[in-house]
Amino acid sequence: MSTLTDLLAQASTWLWGWPMIIMLLGTHLYLTIRLRFPQRKIFTAIRLSVTKDEGASGDVSQFGALATALAATIGTGNIIGVATAVALGGPGAVLWCWLTGIFGIATKYAEGLLAIKYRVKTNNGEMLGGPMYALERGLNMKWLAVLFCIFTAIAAFGIGNTVQANSISLFVNETCGVSPYITGLVTASLVALVILFGVKSITRVCVRLVPFMALFYIVGCIYILIMNSAFLKDTVLLIFNSAFTAHAVGGGFAGTTVMLAARYGIARGLFSNESGLGSAPIVAAAAKTRNPVRQALVSSTGTFWDTVIICALTGLVIVSSIIAYPDIDYTQGGALTKAAFGKIPVVGTMILTVGIITFAFSTILGWSYYGEKAIEYLGGKAWIRYYRVAWIIAVFIGSVMNLTFVWNIADFMNALMAIPNLISLILLSGVIARETNKYLWEGRLDEVYQEQKQ
Repeated sequence: MSTLTDLLAQASTWLWGWPMIIMLLGTHLYLTIRLRFPQRKIFTAIRLSVTKDEGASGDVSQFGALATALAATIGTGNIIGVATAVALGGPGAVLWCWLTGIFGIATKYAEGLLAIKYRVKTNNGEMLGGPMYALERGLNMKWLAVLFCIFTAIAAFGIGNTVQANSISLFVNETCGVSPYITGLVTASLVALVILFGVKSITRVCVRLVPFMALFYIVGCIYILIMNSAFLKDTVLLIFNSAFTAHAVGGGFAGTTVMLAARYGIARGLFSNESGLGSAPIVAAAAKTRNPVRQALVSSTGTFWDTVIICALTGLVIVSSIIAYPDIDYTQGGALTKAAFGKIPVVGTMILTVGIITFAFSTILGWSYYGEKAIEYLGGKAWIRYYRVAWIIAVFIGSVMNLTFVWNIADFMNALMAIPNLISLILLSGVIARETNKYLWEGRLDEVYQEQKQ
């Protein structure tokens, strides 16, 4: 087991190193240029995300689909992942993480477009879509669609379930002294109450939970930045300088280089916002929308909120706290976040506690839907009930076990998930460009798209 764990760790580290960075960032840049910078329409996209598309077909509202996708995307990576990037790559990693979010908007846009373009309506009126349908119907590559679903169903139990449940139980135990068994039982029970009633139940919870948790965390970070306001100018300068030159502050970060800052900033940004991973379009396909481009725009806001806003704020809080409090050990990795937030009495710890618990819980809900749809594609709807039971049990198990092996499997499977999805994005980029020109750049966003039948 030890040898297998080491092999998986090495394979995961390699996949999430320069190969995945080049593939994902290259796709971001390619789609940004080919689609004529859809990032320019981000404010239109935000407006559409909170506008009901009356008369459109779908299972949930556009905002409901976005909230569910954000629930899965905004996780502990937004808090712990940024700190790890800073610890390993220095302050400059924050800027590279932010830039990844800017360019990743185009990829998330393209994923949302294909989700609607190739989704199908079942006999009972349910919408099904995602990379597997784009691969099967758009490229006639069902074998690759099957592989994508296998990777998704397995990875979901890691990144979307056990590691999130473990984050909750560990943090509650360290902060409040509550047994992981009790936390695991409570978390599993709450998850069961939501997911047993399907996507509409998941969406209803996410629509209420996501705005609260995001707003609470954003306001909390802004408060901490106000407390650290005397150091903000130095923080911004340090982040920008460290992103492009080897830089040290107070003798710290002496071992960091531009390459390290770029590698860890880009890698954590990509892992955080999931642009190119292929997960978010699975729920985007259920949205009530008139045409593929409207939902593509709404989907693109997910990366904007996740990385451009939340990850950036976390980075500013961490780096400004390191400057303000020289006693913080910046090499702590995941513990760096707790040390930085903990420097603000009462409020800092509360913000972090609420952030980690709500972010992790929402991720469990969002990824349960992704896993279900992957299983449904592979074996039919009858298997979903068994998957839900296994999902609830895994929440409890994840709360009380050591997850080194599970995390390595999830990390590895996430990388494998991205490959089929990126293939569909590149090979279908001509379709994406045509739809974008038709609906977005020719001003036809209100036109109704003719849905396909299964």
